Amino acid sequence: MEKGRRILIVDPDANFAREFSAVLAEDDFIVEISQGITDAVSKLKDTKFDCVIMDVNLLDLKGYAAVSIIKAIDQRIAVILTANKNTKELEKKVRSQDIFYYYLKSFDREELRLVVNNVFKKPAQNRYKTNSRVLY
Repeated sequence: MEKGRRILIVDPDANFAREFSAVLAEDDFIVEISQGITDAVSKLKDTKFDCVIMDVNLLDLKGYAAVSIIKAIDQRIAVILTANKNTKELEKKVRSQDIFYYYLKSFDREELRLVVNNVFKKPAQNRYKTNSRVLY
């Protein structure tokens, strides 16, 4: 297994988190799951993660509002925000964050898998640069 392939999935949808965790495990990623930002912050302080896949509708805080908390812990973490559906207002809020990618869950899971693999193709020092993309 390659060094530095730790991913944290933060999503209140336990089924999505388990399903996608299994997909990522097939690619030899080490994956942990949190349902909210409080637990995620605790894990981020204890363990170095390279990527956080986080839903915009967390139970304890909006995912787009949590990006700055995550970046305060480690600026180099690649953040991928996910949503079940998109609106212009949500897109504006998401795009204003320092994220790697914006993924709509209605799209093929293979796309998200490719995005996660692309996180590890970028040099670590450049991961913090915003590369958000919204798909309709």
